[in-house]
Amino acid sequence: MRSILPVIGAALALSIGATPAVAQQHPDQKVHHRHHHQAPKRVKSHVALHLSGHSVLTGADVTLRGKVRPSGAHQVKVVVSGPDQEVLALRTKPNGTFRVKLDAGDIGNYDVTAYNAHGKRTRSSHSAVRHLTSYRLAGASYYGPGLYGNGVACGGTLEPGTLGVANKTLPCRTKVKLRYHGRSITVPVIDRGPYVAGREYDLTEATKDALGFPGVGYVMSNH
Repeated sequence: MRSILPVIGAALALSIGATPAVAQQHPDQKVHHRHHHQAPKRVKSHVALHLSGHSVLTGADVTLRGKVRPSGAHQVKVVVSGPDQEVLALRTKPNGTFRVKLDAGDIGNYDVTAYNAHGKRTRSSHSAVRHLTSYRLAGASYYGPGLYGNGVACGGTLEPGTLGVANKTLPCRTKVKLRYHGRSITVPVIDRGPYVAGREYDLTEATKDALGFPGVGYVMSNH
């Protein structure tokens, strides 16, 4: 018995001493494990985009300005769709702003959208679609008085309120966007002409009046 009791006492002492150590280690290990694998919380980003102009002559530069919130350095992609397709990749300044120039080289209508890439702190987002028209100058005149009641080449009858243009080559019913001194209008090709050198469009009287066009001169055209 004397030889057994010391052994039992030593075993009990070891077991009592070990229990608090295990109890203290286990919670610490769980906390450390949880913090190690917890992913950073992402917030939804907001992307703003503005154009320096929405109507330009072909070849002119348009400045695109924008901002991503929350602020910080973000990867941004600007997608330009239209006659000339383009993707511009850039990085914002620390305050979240960006700026880039776009050359609207081809005539026509464009849609421009800015996208913020998925990051460690933000979820991906995109701006509202901005619209841009690249025009060229075209010689124009007008017609109508004395011809009302006559048929037009693309079908229908010319009336005082008819909106449209005559052109020698564009397919009938092609939508043409015209601009003159800040006013713009989109009308279909309804007739053939004009047949005067240096002129590409004959505007109906109603179209002329809507643009404030004097009758002979140059208009901006997206075709």
